[in-house]
Amino acid sequence: MQNDNIKCGLTEKNRGSYVDDISADAYVWYEKNWQHDAYEHAHQRYQLTYVEDGYQYFHIGQKAYLVPQNHVIWIPSAKEHRTTSDAKTVNLMIVLFKSVPEHEFYQHIHVFAAPSVLKEMLLYAEKWNQLLNEEDEQTLFLKAMLSSLPYFCNENEFLQIPVPADNRLLPVCNYINANYRYNFDIDVFADIAKMSVRSLQRIFKQETGITVQKYMQLIRILKSIELIDTKQYTLSQIALMVGYKSLPAFTSSYYAIMKTKPKLKK
Repeated sequence: MQNDNIKCGLTEKNRGSYVDDISADAYVWYEKNWQHDAYEHAHQRYQLTYVEDGYQYFHIGQKAYLVPQNHVIWIPSAKEHRTTSDAKTVNLMIVLFKSVPEHEFYQHIHVFAAPSVLKEMLLYAEKWNQLLNEEDEQTLFLKAMLSSLPYFCNENEFLQIPVPADNRLLPVCNYINANYRYNFDIDVFADIAKMSVRSLQRIFKQETGITVQKYMQLIRILKSIELIDTKQYTLSQIALMVGYKSLPAFTSSYYAIMKTKPKLKK
């Protein structure tokens, strides 16, 4: 458990507001069985989070970002965020940077699978866990890793769950989130939104950047990632649980989102 006042090396003076009195330009905070406050918080440091085990949702602005196992998320400075997860175990490594290179990459949120070389670098960086005083090797190594991030990034935009600003669409999203196991005609969603099918399709795409059907597929695949994390079910069982009639159909849909085939955890 984290200290009530010191969180990831930063001092929480007020709820969700942190004071940075650390001299190191970059430092590492690794923790097993991670537990974070559910409320929004922000800090002036840029944040790189690596999910070693489990999964975590990051709620930022009008989107929720799923960060599965062996993925990273980059969060720019001063960006308010909160985290949630129903995973039994979440092991995270956070690297906080005071300054970053002048590159557009660092000013935006990114979620991507950590390539093997980045995972090795993060594993090596664990030797400086919670070391708040800067060492020469630590400084050089973390700066090198930071500078390499834009080249490691192969972003998966479908790990972002859009939240429409139009209140008429929220009941549709909530209904899908609760009933993703079932198949529905678009007319059902139009009735929930109290608009025509044509208007629903147009406004939903305009608000979220994806179709209603794509949103349904996205929710199903993200739920399957949660079920895989439990290690309680076969892939065939998971396919049925998230609304697919067969394992091949699920595998094809999973690959379209994740760019890799589903695998059970060992």
